[in-house]
Amino acid sequence: MIWNAKNGTIPIGDTEMCYVSFGFGKKPLILLPGLSDGLTTVKGKALLLAAPYRMFFKNFTVFMFSRKNDLPDHYSIREMASDQAFAMRELGIEKASVLGVSEGGMIAQYLAIDHADLVEKLVIAVSASYVNDMLRSSVVPWMALAKQGKHKELMIDTAEKSYSETYLKKYRKMYPVMGWIGRPKDYRRFLVNAGAILDFDCFEALKSIHCPTLIIGGEEDQIVGSHASYEMHEQIAGSQLYMYEKFGHAAYEEASDFNQRVMAFLSERQL
Repeated sequence: MIWNAKNGTIPIGDTEMCYVSFGFGKKPLILLPGLSDGLTTVKGKALLLAAPYRMFFKNFTVFMFSRKNDLPDHYSIREMASDQAFAMRELGIEKASVLGVSEGGMIAQYLAIDHADLVEKLVIAVSASYVNDMLRSSVVPWMALAKQGKHKELMIDTAEKSYSETYLKKYRKMYPVMGWIGRPKDYRRFLVNAGAILDFDCFEALKSIHCPTLIIGGEEDQIVGSHASYEMHEQIAGSQLYMYEKFGHAAYEEASDFNQRVMAFLSERQL
């Protein structure tokens, strides 16, 4: 199959966890997506999701995981990390590099804290180590919009807070149809994921992370704030920090060198 793209599921308790994989390398690279996973999972999307990560394929086999399908009430970020560790071990992944974006970065932090044996290198992108005031001021209104089924408003508010003005000038053309794109059957999965963010705090525990760590943030981040990246950098001894001056929460999408920067860190090269 092209790019060795595969779709898979892992039984976990009385439900399953979906994942996709692509690439041919011997080293595993784990990708953990953000809150968008609360709206749609990676199920069956291996070919669709593979293209942006082609530069990793020679050296890595890339695995992208969703949270498990049936989420219990009050499911915490720490429990998500525990389930992620279980899934990795079920796949025979003894040690991997881990890239977590936004909420995925929160899961990645607890993965490195509680399951350090599984994490070789850690990349935390546009994330935070606790729910700060700026993050709360985004998530709470999103939950209210989701409860009201206002999908268009939810998508527009997320976009306006995530992307640069340059990107938004083109993206706003899509706003009239935003109410239909990616609309889930219900918002329970999104609400459980969002609720977990509101209860998240691993700031003090970051001191126990000792694996090589790269933190990437955006100076214009209107969701977690740029200070969140600096705080994590101060707490994780020996960590590296890179801040994009002109990008915000969507730096991982907008910055043309984002994947190159991650690859350089994983390969111990200078960009």
